[in-house]
Amino acid sequence: MDWPKRKEKIRLQLCDLLVKTGALKFGEFVLTSGRLSPYYIDLRLLPSFPPAFKMACDFYIDLIRNEVGIDEFDRMASVPVAGLPFASVVAYDTKKPLLLVRKAEKTHGRERRIEGIIMPADRILLIDDLITTGKSLVETVEAIRAEGGTVRDAVVLIDREEGGRESLNKIGVKVHSIAKMSEIARLLRGRSLLPEDKYRAVLKQIRISKAKSGS
Repeated sequence: MDWPKRKEKIRLQLCDLLVKTGALKFGEFVLTSGRLSPYYIDLRLLPSFPPAFKMACDFYIDLIRNEVGIDEFDRMASVPVAGLPFASVVAYDTKKPLLLVRKAEKTHGRERRIEGIIMPADRILLIDDLITTGKSLVETVEAIRAEGGTVRDAVVLIDREEGGRESLNKIGVKVHSIAKMSEIARLLRGRSLLPEDKYRAVLKQIRISKAKSGS
């Protein structure tokens, strides 16, 4: 099966995981950015469901192999906490060294922002659970580049389509995702798992967010 067809199948499987684990909820939520959202995705739940967690990690590996290339990077890096469980398994399975990039430097010990070994000109692949505005990923790229590493690609399960992809693109980083939120909403609606009003609320959220971010 070629990659576009396989990716569509994976999207369907991802939708099933979100529904069965309760990782996708609809209602009224306040995001980390302070924005209101008619839905919430909590992928931190997946490690509590080992079969679903393993499947999600396999999704990452498929995405990396087909859209980035295993030989196109030297190390992986993740931002705590949501993306770290996925990155740990994916790095282990692909036999790639893993870096942990803290949100702020430690104020004790070695006082480092990046945990792990990074060499000048190392090609680093970023791993996170999802992307919204891209703020934390942009900061991670800046931290890695300050240590001499290079970053060209970032991999996530879900793109919420709220300006993050465009923010990373502006600093020369391409975002690869298994699914965009509009695709997930479309698939759920097509399987009668998402009422029409909630489907339209998701699309409205995406339109408003894109307008605010200028993307």
